[in-house]
Amino acid sequence: MESATTLAAILCTILIHSTLINSFTEFPTAYEVLEDYSFPVGLLPDRVVRGYDLNRITGEFSAYLNGTCRLFEGGYQVKYESKITGFISDSNLSGLKGVSVLFFNKWRKIGQILRHGNHVHFFSGVAAEKFHIRDFDESPVCVWHEPEADLLDQQA
Repeated sequence: MESATTLAAILCTILIHSTLINSFTEFPTAYEVLEDYSFPVGLLPDRVVRGYDLNRITGEFSAYLNGTCRLFEGGYQVKYESKITGFISDSNLSGLKGVSVLFFNKWRKIGQILRHGNHVHFFSGVAAEKFHIRDFDESPVCVWHEPEADLLDQQA
């Protein structure tokens, strides 16, 4: 009987220890990080983000996608490069590189995204566009996706 009690105590200790380790080693997804900074998840395309780096002190970040991604959203064609960089703070994405929108048959870089109340503002040079936050409740799906492996094969 004593050995059964000891075994049960050991198993409970292992389970509690495993749970604590897992809770400290699990990193939030890139979508969860967006939400932490008051942005909707729909700013990033669905199922193509493979990782990210974030300096929580400076806000500098890099997001890594499985490849280049294009999608149509709100009447616009948007292109995400395989690496997106910039700075993030509460309700402000600035110094963005790697996200473009097709405007008058020319790709324009989106340099900043601000959230103000229930709206998200996109800035590309001197042009700006405002959308309701609910337009980004869900992540859009790429209609054209070029995986990095395919890009490497084409360059060889």
